Amino acid sequence: MSAPREIVVATGNPHKVEEIRSILGPLGLVVRSLDEVGGPFAEPDETGRNFEANARIKAVAYARLTGRTVLADDSGLEVDALGGEPGVDSAIWAGADGTRAERDARNNAKLAERMRGVSSERRAARFVCCMCLADSEGRVLAETRGTFEGRIGEVPRGSHGFGYDPWLWLDDAGCSSAELPPDQKNARSHRGHAARAMAEAIRRLG
Repeated sequence: MSAPREIVVATGNPHKVEEIRSILGPLGLVVRSLDEVGGPFAEPDETGRNFEANARIKAVAYARLTGRTVLADDSGLEVDALGGEPGVDSAIWAGADGTRAERDARNNAKLAERMRGVSSERRAARFVCCMCLADSEGRVLAETRGTFEGRIGEVPRGSHGFGYDPWLWLDDAGCSSAELPPDQKNARSHRGHAARAMAEAIRRLG
């Protein structure tokens, strides 16, 4: 099976498209967003209860809808003190209504409230990203997983990134995920790890 020359990233989030494009683009791949290939497309029901399952659901569904090779990811935040929450519900943890910015604000407020009084040694957390690549007929070609380890900070810091980035504190860097310059974040983020593993998987496809 030969490697694809063009990949559609199954997301409406432009930040994700740019991050993935920055990693897969140098392979000579054309990386497009869903908006660039038509639509609107019906969103599949993300019924999986882990990141891997939801990434697979999205990749297969959008590949069949678009007739193209599709890369989908499912990602979110896992907080040990919260039993792994918000997990697969990260994007809608505090409700699905409103704009992305409004949802992010509610989610971050909920995180701050749930972590109030939790001691520093119990604040371990990580971003997780699982990716799935499916061909135009919906056959799974490759799956990868990446993590970005840190802990929940005492206060949100930084303006880069999106979502929960201001809350993930990185002890070794002495800053939050949202304080990392984009190139440094790409080099160590969960999505970066998963995308680089996907790049290697695509190379192996020939």
